[in-house]
Amino acid sequence: MMDYIKVPMDIEKKSFEIIGEEMGEHNFSEKELLIIKRVIHTTADFELKNLTYIRDGAITSALELLRKGVTIYTDTNMAASGINKGVLSKLNCKVECFVSREDIAQIAKERGITRSMAAVEKAVEEGVEFFVFGNAPTALFKLKELTLEGKANPKFIIGAPVGFVGAAESKEEIEKLEIPMITVRGRKGGSNIAAAIVNALMYMITR
Repeated sequence: MMDYIKVPMDIEKKSFEIIGEEMGEHNFSEKELLIIKRVIHTTADFELKNLTYIRDGAITSALELLRKGVTIYTDTNMAASGINKGVLSKLNCKVECFVSREDIAQIAKERGITRSMAAVEKAVEEGVEFFVFGNAPTALFKLKELTLEGKANPKFIIGAPVGFVGAAESKEEIEKLEIPMITVRGRKGGSNIAAAIVNALMYMITR
């Protein structure tokens, strides 16, 4: 009979031990390391150790927001579904993928913009301060635009759009803003990574 680990928490613990062993040298703080390890755990991609940018003070800002209970904007349902709902509830936070609202499609069509861009505008109107991007570069560009216009006031951003058109550039642009953020530089990223970063931050409070 095959001998393998069957308890979920034991599997995760063992995975994190292996990641720690294989990561090699680094200068991450204890909290930064929790994020980096979870991102690698989600993807099995060690290159993300060097691509993940965590701005000084970003973790502290994110934790302050989560502790006060916030609405978290996500650009995809996939990112929203990957965020641990039990922990969200404990923190009195909620997550919403604005792009799936019925009125967003209509607004986007009327104005000739992407639904992702329209969704960011709607989130900003409703005072969202915690933004999570795993897929849509246009949405990240739009948030920067609205911030520069003084219409948006993001307090924390996870910028991890994936892809070949605009993904790397959108992250370069958002990093020009003096806002607490975590980004995944270059073409790599994804909704799973964005959700993993949110979970890593929440677990710092609840575990």
